Parts: sequence; C-alpha cells; structure tokens
Amino acid sequence: MQIFGVDIGGSGIKGAPVDLDRGDLAQERHKILTPHPATPDAVADGVREVVGHFGWTGPVGITFPGVVTGGAMIRTAANVDKGWIDTDARVLLGDRLGGLPVTVVNDADAAGVAEMAFGAGRGRRGTVILLTFGTGIGSAVFADGVLVPNSELGHLELDGHDAEKRASSKAKEDHDLSWEQWAQRVQKYLAHVEMLFSPELFIIGGGVSRKAHKFLPHLQGIKAEIVPAQLQNNAGIVGAAMRAATEGPGAAAR
Repeated sequence: MQIFGVDIGGSGIKGAPVDLDRGDLAQERHKILTPHPATPDAVADGVREVVGHFGWTGPVGITFPGVVTGGAMIRTAANVDKGWIDTDARVLLGDRLGGLPVTVVNDADAAGVAEMAFGAGRGRRGTVILLTFGTGIGSAVFADGVLVPNSELGHLELDGHDAEKRASSKAKEDHDLSWEQWAQRVQKYLAHVEMLFSPELFIIGGGVSRKAHKFLPHLQGIKAEIVPAQLQNNAGIVGAAMRAATEGPGAAAR
C-alpha cells in the first residue's frame, strides 16, 4: 500500500509516495525551499506544489515542525511564522489540496515512528529517544515502543539558550563550527537529555545523519548507545505516511 508523505521543515518541504510495506519511498522525493516568511498560506502553497508534482489524489500525511494536538491544531511554531499557532492545519492543508484526506503530525514524532518500525529503533525496548538535527532540534521519545508525543526537547535550556540555538545543524553553519567543535555542543546537550531521561538508545536523525562518521566518534562520555537514523532524512516522510495510514480519515477502511 502507498500513502503520500510530506515533511515540512524550516529550510525545505519535501515529499513522495511511500511504500508502507517496505517503509521506504516509492519514488524519488520532490523538494522545494520553505518560503520565507513561512506563513500558513505560503507553506500550504508549497505543500500543494510538492503533492501536485506527483499528481497524487489519495490520503496525505504531513509533518509540522512544532507541537500538533489532535492531529490538526498547531500549538507552537519555533522555526516557522508565528501565524501558524492555533491554526487547524488539517483544514488549511486539506482545502489547499482540493479536499484530499490530510493527517498532520509533529515532524520528529513522525521520524521516530518510522525509525522504530523500519530503522534503527526496530525491536528496541526501554527508553529510546530520536533527535533530529536541522534548522532546529526535534525529538521523539519512546517508552517500550510507545510514543510520548510532542516532547520538543530541542527547547531545553543549554548555556542559557534553547538547546537548538546552540547545537542544531543550523547553529553549526551559523557559527562556522568544525564537526569536532559542533560535536562538543551536541555531547553537552545529549548529556543533559541523558540526565533527565536515562535512555538506552539515542537515534540521531535529520540531514546530519548522512554524515554520522564525521561527528559520532567525537561524542564521549554518554552512557546510552548512539546510532544514526537508518532512514536518514526520509524518516519524516515515511512516518507521516504511516500516521495517515493508521490515524487519518478513512484509516479503518484501508
């Protein structure tokens, strides 16, 4: 079975049909730049462009970089326009997609669900935390395979700032940090998260997961196992489609 997945990020909007039996993209993804300012209308137009690129006419799962409650309502918007707050994203995006059935989920939660089903977290019990490093830091927390939604651990305080302002991949670029310098910040952040949650496993996702060999060897003193996401930066797309298949309108019929 195929369902379409869209991953809205602070820098890009990407999507593709997903083969849910394999947990992988059924076609090469299509990506556009996230508009700036990333207002609800502008981003919705971008989502329509990505979905329209494939001529898709079925259910669509869509991630959002912030807290999403009830599969629809946006509660926070750290890396997109604040106009998203209290927006019913299911209604907005569904209307923009011509009435297609839409499901909306936190971006890191979607990536985590995909990694737990098909990637680095498959079969793992205990506490597992996926962290996506990109424009911000997203998080997905699992207890014995069950998701604790909307954890948003990127906003924990680190050195007097939101952690994502210090340790995201955007912070690496903004401050022109070497991989080793950036890893020192990530290590400090992981140590703080580990102190709070004592996970057995950290899964590192986002675009940096493709370059894990450049920074993972520099992470020292963390007791939990640390591994890169196996689905890499496609995890959000896959997880969005999975959520649409299980919780979206008409899911029971599928």
